Amino acid sequence: MPNPVRSALLALALGWAWPALGQTPDLPFTAADIEAAQYGGGALPGGRSALTAKVQLLLDRSGTSPGVIDGFKGGMSQSAILAFERRTGLPQDGIMDPHVWNLLQSFAVRPVTQSYTITAEDAAGLAASIPTDYAEKALMPAMAHTSIAERLGERFHMDEKFIQFLNPGIDLVPGATIQVMAPNPPLRGEVTRIIIDKDNRRVAGYNARGEMLVDYPATIGSSVTPSPQGAHNVRTVAINPNYTYNPDVNFRQEGNDRPLVIPPGPNGPVGTVWIGLTKPTYGIHGTPTPSQLFHNQSMGCVRLTNWDAEELAGMVRIGGTEVQFLDAGVSIADVTGTAAATTPPVAAIALPEASAAEAATPDPAQPLALPDPLAAPQGQAAPLPEAPAPATGADPLGPDPLSNALTDALPQGFVVPPLEPVQP
Repeated sequence: MPNPVRSALLALALGWAWPALGQTPDLPFTAADIEAAQYGGGALPGGRSALTAKVQLLLDRSGTSPGVIDGFKGGMSQSAILAFERRTGLPQDGIMDPHVWNLLQSFAVRPVTQSYTITAEDAAGLAASIPTDYAEKALMPAMAHTSIAERLGERFHMDEKFIQFLNPGIDLVPGATIQVMAPNPPLRGEVTRIIIDKDNRRVAGYNARGEMLVDYPATIGSSVTPSPQGAHNVRTVAINPNYTYNPDVNFRQEGNDRPLVIPPGPNGPVGTVWIGLTKPTYGIHGTPTPSQLFHNQSMGCVRLTNWDAEELAGMVRIGGTEVQFLDAGVSIADVTGTAAATTPPVAAIALPEASAAEAATPDPAQPLALPDPLAAPQGQAAPLPEAPAPATGADPLGPDPLSNALTDALPQGFVVPPLEPVQP
């Protein structure tokens, strides 16, 4: 087993900029550590940490997706913080600060982790592997999950390796009880406008009032097969679709020169959702590799995690949702008028030594400390995410609580004063 002290000394000798020893990616932490994690100022720690996992979950609950929850500080988490700052009127730098932490407490009124007992259904219908060759894919009955960890990862918005990390020594088999993250069920509402930011790799959905409902990390085209330009519309929505590989229309995989029908499933080329656009052959869809969104390239379409794509599919309207692809150099902040947004200071954050119970209690004197609109009643278990149902037009949750709280709370031209350092 690696010696943590020796590893830390070696890191210092080599000049690596590791954070405090207790937050290196080599040292374990538990679900209880995630619950107790408190922000003490500064940027998120490098590597994997309980605090980053907690922040990722709170961002996920807010509708500002960090992609997969894995506890690592990385590009998708940074882009989610930037999107959350844009949504709430904070200065946009993508760096964790007391303002972001305070507003995230609106989504921390119930535990951020939960126990889960693996069922026989979780182990049913798994595929031994998914081939890369499309002709071989076409012969399979389904593009199914290949492991219980992968299946539960999608259900709880987690990287499958992070599930193993939180449950060392536990075999993921039916009957085993494990610790997982506790995301909310899919958000509801009506998205009338989707803005796709190619530079920042984010996809944001807005309602008819111009309020941001959701914002996701995405893979958006490539230099060889770029995404479309301009504005289009949602033409069709398919849940758990098959995929037709046509080398004369889309792209050509070496060795396959005829059309092939790939069966449906989460590991299919378009994941569990296809949101087709009025621009032929283009769409917004899921992906079999959610942790690779900021590393992979697409064939011109827009890839989201399967759970984000499912959520969005329940909010769009066929013929009633515009999809706008921004030009290079233009951001969502530019077209929504939030590029120079500022905000007054918020209440002081909890000190690191505060107990978890104290930190989870909203300050009643703080007007921006909002209740989680999807929190389970006290004493009840949090509901598990479920597949999106067709939306009904009206938003059952009413106006967005965070947007309501910020209405008229941002004085025109107000500049955020320097933050006082938090003393440990």
